[in-house]
Amino acid sequence: MKGIHPQLAHPQFLVAGIVLILGGVLLLHLLRIRRERDYHGGIRTAASERVRSLPLYRRLEWTRRILTVVTEAGLVCSLVASLWLAARPHTIDTQRNGVKKRDIFLCLDVSYSIYGLNRDLTEYLQQVVGSLKGDRFGVAIFNTSTVLYVPLTDDYDFVIQRLQEIKDYFDAQQLYMEESDSWYNDLDPEEFEQVMDLLEYYDAGTLVNNNYLGSSLIGEGLATCLYSFPSLGDQERTRVVIMTTDNAENALRTPLVELPEAAQLCAKNDVTVFGLFPGRDSYRQDLTDIPYNYAGAQFQKSVESTGGKFYVWDEAHPASEIVEDIRKQEAMAVDDVVVTRQTDQPRVPYILLFLSLSVTCAAALALKR
Repeated sequence: MKGIHPQLAHPQFLVAGIVLILGGVLLLHLLRIRRERDYHGGIRTAASERVRSLPLYRRLEWTRRILTVVTEAGLVCSLVASLWLAARPHTIDTQRNGVKKRDIFLCLDVSYSIYGLNRDLTEYLQQVVGSLKGDRFGVAIFNTSTVLYVPLTDDYDFVIQRLQEIKDYFDAQQLYMEESDSWYNDLDPEEFEQVMDLLEYYDAGTLVNNNYLGSSLIGEGLATCLYSFPSLGDQERTRVVIMTTDNAENALRTPLVELPEAAQLCAKNDVTVFGLFPGRDSYRQDLTDIPYNYAGAQFQKSVESTGGKFYVWDEAHPASEIVEDIRKQEAMAVDDVVVTRQTDQPRVPYILLFLSLSVTCAAALALKR
């Protein structure tokens, strides 16, 4: 939706100038009338009435009057055009772009316990990213430490490529976790080496100092993702975090930021968090001492404190359905963005000035002859 409105930047110039021009023209005509009425010497001409009655004289007199009026009118129009230019005509183009552009961060807990959720989500997002149309997308992955895997960008081809690469990592996690007792026997040495290289490549960034810090530091992961948004204080874009975790924190030391604190920071900076939590059948209770209901309730409380929504991922609620729901909710939550552009429009007064001066010069030359 847009509207174009013509305006003058300095209308007072035009108004004041027209008043002065009209006053000057009126004064000149009054002086001329007075001068014609009063005779101040000179040689009287005999039989002047007879001369004035001649057809040639009448034709020349009417020609003189017409050329005089044209000359004066041309001068007045050129002055008006000059004042119009001085008033700076322009148009104001107001456009409504529908909804704000969004910055969307995918914040993935890459613990081996939720590879299924992460793989399902990244696989679906590969199809969604290309249709964002102006939104920027980024990916942060964390376990003990956080890696800015994809900085916010609207290069969707690059994002899709990186999502495919990390999906391969989740496939390798599945292979390692589901067939940990025999999987290496089913692979030839080259394939085994490729899988291990892939796991070690990602783990080298997300398990820094895990020997004494622990793993799955949820709060630090969310806080680091939050401060990966550029120009966080800028309110021109809506900011969203889509976070996956089983909230099974295994910290060996007190983390710098706990999950509730990270959620408060998100709320303070107007960042909405949507949380994806594994279903009961996918929750690896054998890898943690934290009960399923407690972990889910704490994660849900933190997510909803930012104005977001909590989802449970299972067969009844696949990642595709959850992401579509998030997109619909966010689209309804944002406001219109109004963009105003000012464009100078000097063409018409320039043309009027050129034509007026041309007519004035032509009429003056004809009058002189």
